[in-house]
Parts: sequence; structure tokens; C-alpha cells
Amino acid sequence: MRKRILIAVALFSLLSILGGLYIIHSLSRATAIQGNLITLHQVEILREHLLIQIKKVQGDLTLKGTRHERDIETLTNHVHTMSTVIDSCFGCHHNEATKSKLESLHGRIDEYKLALSRVFTIKANSALLERDKDAAFSIGRSLIDDLNAMLAFTSMKLEERTQAALTEIKRTKSVIALFILTGPLLAVGLALLLFKRFSDPISSLLDATRKLKSGDLDHRVKGLKDEFGEVAASFNEMAGSLKEQMKSMQRAEQLVVIGEMATGLAHEIKNPLAGIKASIEILSGELDLKQEDQEVLTRIIEEIKKIETLLRSLLNYARPPSPQIDLVRIDHILTRSLTSARYSVKGLLPRLDKPHAVTFEKNFDGNLPAILADPAQLEQVFLNLLLNAAEAMPEGGTVTMIASYDIGMDAVSIEVSDTGRGIEDKDIDKIFNPFYTTKPRGTGLGLAICKRLIEQQGGSISAENNPGGGARFTVTIPVNQDPEVQSR
Repeated sequence: MRKRILIAVALFSLLSILGGLYIIHSLSRATAIQGNLITLHQVEILREHLLIQIKKVQGDLTLKGTRHERDIETLTNHVHTMSTVIDSCFGCHHNEATKSKLESLHGRIDEYKLALSRVFTIKANSALLERDKDAAFSIGRSLIDDLNAMLAFTSMKLEERTQAALTEIKRTKSVIALFILTGPLLAVGLALLLFKRFSDPISSLLDATRKLKSGDLDHRVKGLKDEFGEVAASFNEMAGSLKEQMKSMQRAEQLVVIGEMATGLAHEIKNPLAGIKASIEILSGELDLKQEDQEVLTRIIEEIKKIETLLRSLLNYARPPSPQIDLVRIDHILTRSLTSARYSVKGLLPRLDKPHAVTFEKNFDGNLPAILADPAQLEQVFLNLLLNAAEAMPEGGTVTMIASYDIGMDAVSIEVSDTGRGIEDKDIDKIFNPFYTTKPRGTGLGLAICKRLIEQQGGSISAENNPGGGARFTVTIPVNQDPEVQSR
């Protein structure tokens, strides 16, 4: 956003500077045009003045020999003024062609002055005097005709340049008016654009805050960029964290309820159930029953044992024992879990189609450090994961356990993967929830207990599908426990 603001301000400043330069250039150009017009007017005036002086001299020549003849002093003044005027014409700035015409005109005036001198100063006979007078008059007439032609040409040029100057000034006025009108509009448009750029993200964040306040923890801010995008990312991260905390609180409340329920079941059901099972076992041993009646009592005892197992699992989940933290070798725990799993799989023979086809493989890092953890709880967790992996492969397969040490995290990571069908996508986020199971005979507490035991020791557990098939569970346990965990 800061970059866009700087670009907008720079663009507006550049346009303002260009507009100012254009106005300065236009004013300079208009001033130059007016200067040229003034010079042209001065030239026209000088030429008119020269024409008047020539006509005065021509009048003096015409009156010579009449009773209205002017004195020689008047003629001399008129001729002097005519010479002064033609000399002043060279003071103006002309092009080479005009200068050439002026030089020609100056030469003819000199010729005219010589002819006048011959008329007014040389004493000759009447016939010769009249001939010189006619020659001088002819030169004067020719000068008057040429000056009239030059004045006509000058007037035409002056008219053309005046019209061009007026057109240029009118165009300049239009452009300046356009700048004056569009400048404020551009400023207002730019301000509105920046306001929208600010107000829309703020409205989006404000709306997200209101939804979060109303309890919609799944709402996320999308589509924002730049600094607002960073704020939106922080907001989304905060909403996600808040949702996780809410889930943790709900889960804690559920655990409290389950704990209370489990305690009640333990007192209200477990003891009477033990009495019922003992009574049925006595009756089954002492009474002479038929084979089918004996099988019925046996099934009843088996079902009572399942209820007792469920009650123990429920109690373990609701109120797990506090971890007994000790310095242990994780590879030893994993090896014992694998050994127990191999023996336990044999007990699953009736439940697996090809149990003999299930094989266990391990790949342990040779530099696994000793960790602070509860060995009994860890062995319970890994045995549960190994047996789950074996049950997930009714057609047989391979269960692989990999252990490694992450120096950056200072933690050990244990992966348990199988080559079975994997976990359906809809179940991945729920398999650690209590009482959620995909097994026909499962209680839905095994993975929930595993998760709680691992978290009690500062670790974490996650599940995902392998790209090549099968599921993979990853357990991460810190090498050094927090003082809070050790004090539990």
C-alpha cells in the first residue's frame, strides 16, 4: 500500500510539474508572438513614415518654379528626415531578403537625393532643368510605388501573424483551462481511489472482527494484499489459534464429564458386574448343564469381560495415570514393543485372514539419544499403533517402524506405517476423537488414549496416508521434558 501511495503521489506531482512547464512554455511563446507583432507594427510605422517623407519631398519638387515653391531650408529638412528614416529601418532585425530590399531602397533614395540636388543647386537652362526635374520626379514616384507595395505586403503579413497569434493564444487558453479543470478532478479522483483502497480492506477486517466476536471462528479474511494482507494473515492465524484453544477447552470439558461418568460407572457397574461374572463362573463349574447351556454361560462371561475392558479403557482415558518420567533408551522401548506386537499378532489369528503374512520391519537411527519419558506409557502407545497397523492389513503386509533424531527440534520422531488400505479422508481428522472408530468391534478409545498419553509427555501424534498406500502415524517426543511435565 505504501508503494502505491508513493507511486500515486509521484504521478500526481509529475503531472503537476508537466502542467506547470507547459503553462510557462505557453506564456513564453505568447510573449514572443506579441513581441514579433509589435516589431512588425514598428516596421509598418517606419515605412509609412518614410512614405510620408518621400511624398513631402515629392511635393517640394512639384511646387518648385511655382508661386507656392517652398524655401530650400524646408526641402533640406524633408530630405534629411527621409534619410534618417531610411537609415533607422536598418536598426530592425530583418532576414537577408528584406535587408537586400532595404539596401536597394536605400540606394534608390540616394539616387533620388542626387537628382534633387541637381534640380535645386545646378543653374541650367530651362529645358535641362525640366528634364532633371522630371527624372527626379520619376524616381520619387517609383519610390512611392515601391513603398506602397511594401506596406501592402507588410500589412498582409501583419494580418496573417495577428490571426495566427490569436489562434495560438486561444488554443493556449483552452489547454490551460483544461489543466485548471482536470487538475482538481484528478486530485479528487486520486483521493477517492486511495480512500477506497484504505476503506475496503478496513471494512473487510472490521466485518471479520464482528463475525469473530459473534462466534464464527471459521471465518477468514481473503483477498487482501500488501500491508493489509499481512494484517489479514495475522488475523487468520489468531482466529485459527483461538479456534484451537476453544477446541482444547471443549475437549477438556468433555474429559471432565467423561471422568465423572467413568468414576460413576466404576462404582455403580464394575463391582456388581464382577459379582455377576463370579456367580456365573461358579454356576458354570458346579451345575451339570447341557453343552448348549454351557456355551451360553461362556458367551455371557466373555461379554462381561468386554464390558470390564471397556470400563478400564474409559478410566484410562478419562483419568490416565501421571507419567513416571525417567531417562530411557527409546530404541529399547521400540524393540520391546515390536516383540510384543509379533506375539500379539499370533493371538489375532482368528481375526486376520492371513496373519502369517504380516511382517514387522524396523529402521532405527544409530544415534538415538536417551530421552526423559514414561517407558510403560510409551510401550503401551507403540504396541497399540503396531497392532492397529497389523489389523489394517487383513490381506497381509508389512509394518515398518522408523526412528530418527531431529537435531533442530531436539526431539525423536517415530513413524509406524503399514501397507494396508489407508485411512479415508473423512476419518483422518476424527480418528483421535474418543469413541470414534471404523472397526466393527472397536471401542474408539485406543488412539484417543495414545494421543493423551503422548501429549502428557510433551509430545505429539499425527496420522496421514502414505503416497504409495497405507497409513502412517508419526509420534514426536522431546528429548528433554519441560519442568511442568516432569512435575506431573
